[in-house]
Amino acid sequence: MTQRVGLVGCGNISEIYLVNAARFPAIRVVACADLNPAAAKAKAEAHGIAARSVADLIAADDVDIVLNLTVPAAHAEVALAALAAGKHVYTEKPLATTTAAGRLILESALARGLRVGAAPDTVLGAGVQTARRLFDEGSLGRPVLGTAAVLSHGMEMWHPNPDFFFKSGGGPVLDMGPYYVATLLTLLGPVATVAAIGQIGNAERIITAPDSPFRGNTIKVETLTSVQALLQFANGTQVSFLASWDVWNHSMPHVELHGTEGSLRVPDPNWFGGAVEVSRGGAPFEAVATGGMVYGGANWPTFAGDVANYRGLGLADMADAIETGRPHRANGDVGLHALAVMEAMLESALAGGTTLAIDAPMERPAALGEDEARALTVTP
Repeated sequence: MTQRVGLVGCGNISEIYLVNAARFPAIRVVACADLNPAAAKAKAEAHGIAARSVADLIAADDVDIVLNLTVPAAHAEVALAALAAGKHVYTEKPLATTTAAGRLILESALARGLRVGAAPDTVLGAGVQTARRLFDEGSLGRPVLGTAAVLSHGMEMWHPNPDFFFKSGGGPVLDMGPYYVATLLTLLGPVATVAAIGQIGNAERIITAPDSPFRGNTIKVETLTSVQALLQFANGTQVSFLASWDVWNHSMPHVELHGTEGSLRVPDPNWFGGAVEVSRGGAPFEAVATGGMVYGGANWPTFAGDVANYRGLGLADMADAIETGRPHRANGDVGLHALAVMEAMLESALAGGTTLAIDAPMERPAALGEDEARALTVTP
C-alpha cells in the first residue's frame, strides 16, 4: 500500500522532494503546509496537491507520514506534534538542534509504534553505496585514518533568506555536516569520542545573493563558522573533520579514508552520484564511475541534469519498510547518533577541545544494492 505523505515546510528544499515523489511508488504526496499560506498555495498549485494549515495537515486522516522540511529550529516541534497525532515522521537534517530533543522524538515514536526517518538520504545514492561496497570488499584493509572536509564561504552569497544559517541550530556543522557525518557512519559505523576546536570567522555577514529580497542586509553571526574535530570511531578509525564557512577556495577531498591495504576517496556527500576513487597498495587512484547506476545518473536541475539528486529516496525506503516490516536505512537512530556527534563537536569546541564520549547507540544500516534500489523506483 502506498504511504500518503503530508509535507510541512515549503521552502527551497521542498521542490526536489515534490519533483522526485513520482519516482517512488511507495509514497504519494497528498498535501503541503507552511506557516506562510501563500507559499503552501503556490506549491500545491504547482504540484496538484492540497494546501492546508500545519495543524490541519498533521491532524488529517489522509496523511500517513509527515515529511518535515521546516527550518531546523522547528524540526522537533513539528515531529513531536506529528507523532502525537499518530503519524510516522521523516525529517530533513538534522533530526533536531539538540540531542535531548532528538531523544524525545525517538522516545515518542517508540511509545506509539511509529517510524522516524532522518535525512540525509544521499548516503543511499550510488556514490556512497559504491564506496561502501569497495570498503566492505576489503579494498582498504583495516581502516586507520581519514579526513572529511566541508569547506566554503557560506550561504549568504546564494540563499535568498540565509539568516537562520548563522543562528543557533545553524552553522556548517549542523547544516552541511550531516551529509559528511552520515557518510562516515555508513562506511565506518558509530563514533566513540569527539574532540574539537572552533571559532567565528566573521562576526557579521552581508547578504549578497542576487535574487534575495534581503540583499544588502547584515546578519549577526551567533554560531561557530569554523570547526576542526577529531572523531574516534568504535572500530578504531580516526578521522579529522573540518567544517567551515570561512574558506574562499581549497583543494581538500570531500572524504578520504586510508587503511592497511589502500585508500578511498568518496564523492561529494551532498549528492547521490559521482565517481569513487580507489588506490590499492599505493597504485594511482582509479575512478569507479556510478553514472549508470539507479541513483547515480545526473537528474537535477530538471532542465540541465548537472548532478544526481534523488532526495526522497530515504522517505521511499522508509515507506516500503513500513509495508514490509523491515528496518529502514535513513532511520532515527542514525539521525540521533549523527546529531550527538555534531553537538559534541560544537560543545567540545566551545569548551576548548574537551574529549566527549558519544552516548547514542546505532547500528550500521543495511547496504542498498542495485536490485533493491531498482525495486524502490518506477524510473530506470
